[in-house]
Amino acid sequence: MNCVIANGKSITAKLPCSIEEFLAAQKLLPRSVVVEHNGQAVAPSEFANRELKAGDRLEIVKIVAGG
Repeated sequence: MNCVIANGKSITAKLPCSIEEFLAAQKLLPRSVVVEHNGQAVAPSEFANRELKAGDRLEIVKIVAGG
């Protein structure tokens, strides 16, 4: 077990893992969030292929619909 920094908080995760696996472990639906990995925006189509390592930084923003 190692940690990644998500939205400024250290979160323990089974690493290495994909962004998709990390989101699932956090009970987040990949289609409901926008993710930045180490300062780079990540397309949802890349979530399954982008690997996280210890110390990586994520910014995760939930998409909210409404008016």
